[in-house]
Amino acid sequence: MSWKQLKLMAVVGAILSPGALTAQHTASKEPAPVAVRFTEGSVHGFLELQDGRGVRIASGELLQLPAGRSIESTLTFRFADRSYFEESVTFTQQRVFALQKYHLVQRGRSFARDLDATLWSDGHYVVKSTSHDGEVTRDAGQLDLPHDVSNGLVVTLAKNLRVGDTATVHLVAFTPNPQLVELRLSFEGTDSILVGDRHQPLARFLVKPHLSALKGFFAKLLGKLPADSRIWVLQDRVPAFIRFEGPLYDGAVWRLVLAAPVMGEPRGVKRK
Repeated sequence: MSWKQLKLMAVVGAILSPGALTAQHTASKEPAPVAVRFTEGSVHGFLELQDGRGVRIASGELLQLPAGRSIESTLTFRFADRSYFEESVTFTQQRVFALQKYHLVQRGRSFARDLDATLWSDGHYVVKSTSHDGEVTRDAGQLDLPHDVSNGLVVTLAKNLRVGDTATVHLVAFTPNPQLVELRLSFEGTDSILVGDRHQPLARFLVKPHLSALKGFFAKLLGKLPADSRIWVLQDRVPAFIRFEGPLYDGAVWRLVLAAPVMGEPRGVKRK
């Protein structure tokens, strides 16, 4: 995952060792845990990735299952150009969400390089990167991770924030070398969607990567400062992910939305 990718790998979730993810509420400067307000469970969701014009470029699925005291979640996308993306996360949700294991696979022309990266909660990582001309690099090592590393959990956190809240967490971006990035989620405003003839309220959260002063200076100098993203969450008795917009792969603004499967003709049934 590159600087230009670090927003969704995440993303849905519909969608991580134990350690507290930290939040900073607008009324206080002191960090506090992001409490589990809504526990995750079994999910089979269908998603669609669109370009800035709303044209579908990939179809996706989210599979999420409880596994003992953990939740295992896998997000996959299959692109029109046969590229493939898969993000798997295992996490706990005892009072707070906590990453146990993260695995990212990306391959094909939609990506700058093929990548297979694994990160464990103790900071151990293994990365294999393959350029499109066949050059392979491998790296493994140990990171000193903060307790709030949340690869694959950004949308889940947004679903558990209240209107007006702000949260600060970290992501490990594989560039392909692992880089720790601070990510700030803040309530930005409200919108609505129309379901049938009824309007339902949405909370819009701004997702802003934050770099140190030195990194930020060089990022601006090189034109590689990560752009902001936004997540829309249905505000109801049970919150729901509705939409994500931001740079995912090559710097363009992508849109992640829910998809509605279309019924096909049943096999073995002849219609007159």
